[in-house]
Amino acid sequence: MNDPAQPGTAWVFGDDIDTDQIIPSRFLVSSDPAELGEHAFNDLRPEFPSGVEDGDFVVGGHNFGSGSSREHAPLSLVGTGVDGVVAQSFARIFFRNAINLGLPVLICPEAGQIADGDEISLDLDAGTVINHSTNESYDAESLPEFLQTLVDEGGLKSYTKRKISGEL
Repeated sequence: MNDPAQPGTAWVFGDDIDTDQIIPSRFLVSSDPAELGEHAFNDLRPEFPSGVEDGDFVVGGHNFGSGSSREHAPLSLVGTGVDGVVAQSFARIFFRNAINLGLPVLICPEAGQIADGDEISLDLDAGTVINHSTNESYDAESLPEFLQTLVDEGGLKSYTKRKISGEL
């Protein structure tokens, strides 16, 4: 991940995108983020794995990440280099898995106004999505301080290691 405050291209998906659409189950033979990222959205948008660039964003509708509780779905997005996921709503387990992996996620009721290819950025502290293509900004739900700390530290594992070592 780069910096979600820097603009990146929005890859827009619809409602009820489940974890098998994010990473098809036939690719779950690995837990390597980069390898999983090569197959993210493979069946839904075959151009995504080769077209997504570091610093881009995934934008979803309602109930993004429904389905299984496997971490592979957000892990595959980490492997693509996207700087975050914005959706109108998330399946709870996807949302928490993303945070645990250090992937920024924002609930934004107005995410449906973002078009595929728009240049967007996130202000995680303010809970704002900025659409640089339309010069609009949308309110989003900021993460509670502790969850934002987990994201900032690169996820639960990194946070825990630093906490145990006394660095935090």
